[in-house]
Amino acid sequence: MPLSHIGTPWDRVRLDNWLNANVKGYGRTLGADRMSGGQSNPTYRLTSESGSFVLRRKPDGVLLRGAHAIEREFALLRALESTGVPVPHVYALCADPSLIGSAFYVMEFIEGDIFWDIRFPSVPIAERSRYFDAMNWALASLHQVDVAAVGLSEYGPHHGYLSRQIAKWAKQYEQDDSAGRIREMDLLIPWLQANCPAHSDLSIVHGDFRCDNVIFHSGRSAVAAVLDWELSTLGDPLADFAYHLMMYRLPPVGIAGLVGVDLSALQIPSEEEYAAAYCRRTGRAGIPHLEFYLAFNLFRLAAIVHGIRGRVFRGNAAPHYNRALIDALPLIAETGWRLAQSRSSL
Repeated sequence: MPLSHIGTPWDRVRLDNWLNANVKGYGRTLGADRMSGGQSNPTYRLTSESGSFVLRRKPDGVLLRGAHAIEREFALLRALESTGVPVPHVYALCADPSLIGSAFYVMEFIEGDIFWDIRFPSVPIAERSRYFDAMNWALASLHQVDVAAVGLSEYGPHHGYLSRQIAKWAKQYEQDDSAGRIREMDLLIPWLQANCPAHSDLSIVHGDFRCDNVIFHSGRSAVAAVLDWELSTLGDPLADFAYHLMMYRLPPVGIAGLVGVDLSALQIPSEEEYAAAYCRRTGRAGIPHLEFYLAFNLFRLAAIVHGIRGRVFRGNAAPHYNRALIDALPLIAETGWRLAQSRSSL
């Protein structure tokens, strides 16, 4: 009897056999419900006789080479369980695509609060700064993990992160003809190549750290788990932090943004205060080349959203894809190019 979902039906008996062989005490699957989020890799809540679990898989259809790296996510989460970085426990990886149509892994289901609005409107105003501080702590903790000590020395190259990232996202943008071209992205590519800092530090980078990829303990300003590690690798921690810092440079249009928000009235830290807290936690005097890092990340985000738009046009996007985020694509690219022009005039 199949479990229906968008795409290839799942064979209930084969899946349950695999789950019981790899997840102790799993039992029988009672339901598989698509979870919100997971724009890139579809994510499901499995309800079994013994409780809830999470299954994360590659999407159906033709995929861009190197994208949707489920296997890498699994390896990283397993390694990070020995650190203080809050991540879900992972049970097992299935690399056999014949079982449900793609590779997948299963991890624990964590109860808690996920916020899609960075203003945290449901949180009392007096407590909002604590939620920001908890996010800041989680990302700073990740960037201080000893890569060699957790067995991740080979998780990515140790040099040239920024130049590789620019080349990677430029290539993915340029090869996806179905999503169309954007003038500001075409302008940003050569600018980023010409202005890339020659040196950067090395750490594990999350690649997509934002409030809706964080689970907070229910009713508390403490991070229970960081999710969605598809874009993680070894790289520049300042680039990773600047991606998170983009929330101060974008309005809340399809993404968690703070432009136009009265930060003081909502007791949300300013960009300068938030960056200073990160620097204290990581022992830095400041963030050199911040304007470059922000322009780079705006281009990178635009390239990611451009890829989602391409999957929509090709018909293999997640069924609950973020339409508002796709509509904001021109604004994201324009913001990045304006910042690049501003930096160039300094």
